[in-house]
Amino acid sequence: MKKLGRLALVAVGIAMAPALAHAQAGKVTSLKIATEGAYVPWNFTGAGGKLEGFEIDLANDLCKRMSVSCEIVAQDWDGIIPALAAKKYDAIMAGMSITDKRLETIDFTRPYAQVSNGIVVAKSSAEAKALGPVAQFSLTSQATESEAAVAKIREALKGKTLGVQTSSSHSNFTDKYLKGAVEIREYKTTEQYDLDLAAGRIDAVIGDKTALQGTLDKPEFKDFAVAGPGFSGGILGRGVGVGLRKDSQELKAMFDTAIGAAIADGTVKKLAEKWFKVDVTPKG
Repeated sequence: MKKLGRLALVAVGIAMAPALAHAQAGKVTSLKIATEGAYVPWNFTGAGGKLEGFEIDLANDLCKRMSVSCEIVAQDWDGIIPALAAKKYDAIMAGMSITDKRLETIDFTRPYAQVSNGIVVAKSSAEAKALGPVAQFSLTSQATESEAAVAKIREALKGKTLGVQTSSSHSNFTDKYLKGAVEIREYKTTEQYDLDLAAGRIDAVIGDKTALQGTLDKPEFKDFAVAGPGFSGGILGRGVGVGLRKDSQELKAMFDTAIGAAIADGTVKKLAEKWFKVDVTPKG
């Protein structure tokens, strides 16, 4: 593995207040958690401006397990890590993959979801035919197979325009593996590349498969589908976790325990199947 207009302004205003985890007698009692609010179905702004999605439900569940009160706020994706560092909130739950690059700046809990990427193209397009059927590869354990699969994508999309969300693990993937063969166009939000794909201004988009399903569920994308190789591991990270400041070790331990319990009792699976129609529970 994760974007708003008017709501972002409200959220940023809320976030300007000091937001360190509040404590009484050394125990964390309340938290402020940031999400993006525009990454369907992980987190998004529903009717009446209410935040909804897999991570909203999971965040509320984890807070109950930790016996803390939680406020979930929306924050634009491209500023979500800097605002955490500035202590405008305590944690991030926004479809954020655990990558080596991000670990240089922030810490993460254990993963609460394991996902892979994919490419969406028009079903009847030459790109769909060239990419072929959906296949899955691990950049970590299938280096040789992944190299051949990447070469297939480079050839299939040669000279085409591929949309990707900026500052994401998927933009890192395209920069490392597809740069030079494919014209890469970065977007601030997935909603923006959806608009350009539907209008024919780009030929394909790449992103997390569960988020891409949110795109395909829209009526205007009935003639589109995921095609070709998809990848996990490597530069794409080790799953999706809660982002924390490096000095939040007590909070990390609390989240790790709560996430472990939510995985063990099937809550993560239940919420994943509700929002993604597939189980994204981390294995192992």
